[in-house]
Amino acid sequence: MNDTLTLSNFFSRGNLKALTAPGLIIVILSMMVLPLPSFVLDLFFTFNIAMAVMVLMVAMYTRRPLDFSVFPTVLLITTLLRLSLNVASTRIVLINGHTGPDAAGKVIEAFGHFLVGGNYTVGIVVFIILTIINFVVITKGAGRIAEVSARFTLDAMPGKQMAIDADLNAGLIGEDEARTRRKEVAQEADFYGAMDGASKFVRGDAIAGILILVINIFGGLIVGILQHDLEAGQAAKIYTLLTIGDGLVAQIPALIISTAAGLVVTRVGDTDGDISEQVIGQVFGNPNVMALTAGILGVLGLIPGMPHVVFLLLAFGIGALAWSIMRRDEAERKRVAEAAPPAPPSPEGLEASWADVAPVDVLGLEVGYRLIPLVDRNQDGDLLKRIRGLRKKFAAEVGFLSAPVHIRDNLELNPNAYRITLKGAEVGSGEAYPALCLAINPGRVSGPLNGKQTKDPAFGLPAIWIETALRDQANAMGYTVVDAGTVIATHINHVMLSHASELLGRQETQQLLDHVAKDSPKLVEDLVPKQLPLSTVQRVLQNLLDEGVSIRDTRTLIEQLAEHSARTQDALELTSQVRIALGRAIVQQLYPAGAELQVMALEPGLERLLGQAVQGSGGDASGIEPGLADTLLRETVKAAQRQEEAGLPAVLLVPGPLRWLLSRFLRRAWPALKVLANAEIPENKTIKVTTVIGVKT
Repeated sequence: MNDTLTLSNFFSRGNLKALTAPGLIIVILSMMVLPLPSFVLDLFFTFNIAMAVMVLMVAMYTRRPLDFSVFPTVLLITTLLRLSLNVASTRIVLINGHTGPDAAGKVIEAFGHFLVGGNYTVGIVVFIILTIINFVVITKGAGRIAEVSARFTLDAMPGKQMAIDADLNAGLIGEDEARTRRKEVAQEADFYGAMDGASKFVRGDAIAGILILVINIFGGLIVGILQHDLEAGQAAKIYTLLTIGDGLVAQIPALIISTAAGLVVTRVGDTDGDISEQVIGQVFGNPNVMALTAGILGVLGLIPGMPHVVFLLLAFGIGALAWSIMRRDEAERKRVAEAAPPAPPSPEGLEASWADVAPVDVLGLEVGYRLIPLVDRNQDGDLLKRIRGLRKKFAAEVGFLSAPVHIRDNLELNPNAYRITLKGAEVGSGEAYPALCLAINPGRVSGPLNGKQTKDPAFGLPAIWIETALRDQANAMGYTVVDAGTVIATHINHVMLSHASELLGRQETQQLLDHVAKDSPKLVEDLVPKQLPLSTVQRVLQNLLDEGVSIRDTRTLIEQLAEHSARTQDALELTSQVRIALGRAIVQQLYPAGAELQVMALEPGLERLLGQAVQGSGGDASGIEPGLADTLLRETVKAAQRQEEAGLPAVLLVPGPLRWLLSRFLRRAWPALKVLANAEIPENKTIKVTTVIGVKT
């Protein structure tokens, strides 16, 4: 009873489905050693044909090669099935071939008599032609495409991974989508590599088919003449027809499977429909091409000696199809024109009002007219979606929700130009070409590309605008390739991060406090406005954002402000206390891994000199003697450059009273420089001074 229950549970849990593939392999291998009756052989031959047709249909309706990623395995199984059937049918043909044309089953008989008219000479010729088509044309071409695709896909993997990382860093995609795209890149390389190897199965199958044909003919003659006392002509006719039928019933499914393999590896589009939709849309979608073709056929049909009826009939049919497509396109244009919104009424005669005073956008994007499709939903523009993703990523990383980006067209700009504005003033600009891709040189590419030389508008890296067809080649050469929408989105993201403090206005600060108050109402209520005005809190947050410090840990920020506000109301002093509390997060942002911090430091004599200058000027950099200031700037830039060339962050460690002064003063010469106070370093971190500024080396 227990055994029955266990067996029932085993099958009820879907394990039967998992046993299907191993069971099929065992059955296929068993056919090579176990004799099969002719009816069972007919059944398997028919199943082989049905399987081949099914695989072809799946390949026809596959939108991407990876949608049929199991195809190399299917290719192996179908090849093994055909060879097993060849072995099983050879056994029956040689044993029972003398009994008649149906000795090996009705399927082989039909292919040996009906398809070639019972003429074994015709059968041999047809078999050889099918084998040549399969082996020399289809299989060789598909194998070559798979081989080249595997090589280029493997070479392009680093570039594609960098493009995914760039989209992730720009906020265009999330972690889950990035993980999925990385997996697809690896699967694509594995798929084409497997297809390159699987094409050898078909090649070996074609060679095996020819050898089996020759062996079966000679084997049949020997068996028929020596064992069954048949005449040479009679034996040749019987066994040759059976062998030809056997070869054809195996080669036709092999030809279908090879065609399916060619369809899969020659797919170029990603998700633009299946093969039928692509062929109809791209070959028969242009009425001008159809009309010209009809005209050429009509002219050929009028030439004396040509088959007039056939040419003129086909010309008429293609011409009618072109006329039908033209009418359909014209009707679609009229429908779109009628559906367009009416023109707004003329504003003449209306008095001026406050509605005519348009507020200045906090963050704006102006585009030339050729970039309008990127921001138009009706033209499949996805830049709006990407910008929404940027705001979400900015809020998650920086700690507050910025104002939305207002997009408008500007006819005064060049057609491919765009401009990013902050409170009405331009803070970034560039050019983008929707039909091209931007190949960015990260510094380790293997060669040049043909295209328009430019620079990445966000980071100033050397780049080239290239044709879309060169994208895979550029990836393989080490370039980071992005489309026009990604270029603009990345630039906007860079501007938002660079001007985060300016994006944090009074309204955003209040919204941030309101958001914290939902979980900690008493904490916010005790701080604003009882202890600090909102403007001081805003100034502290802006000071942090100026130096690239995230304000996500709002609870710690408010607690520190509440603790020190009774002693001082100065925003700079409060910022210093908050930075000390956020020291662990600040250091982790600069040194994600490792307990040792490799930093730059000031020579002790220079520290004392700067400290005296700061005390004498009340904390202003104007108190530093000009010659000393120039030397300090020059030496700091050299040290920061050496630090970054060594793969380390440019971090300068100074005493607390000097930190704010040196941070503002030195960032003008080296924007990437970070100045930390000694008190901001966690106790569990080890400090290693790599460069001492102020000492002649």
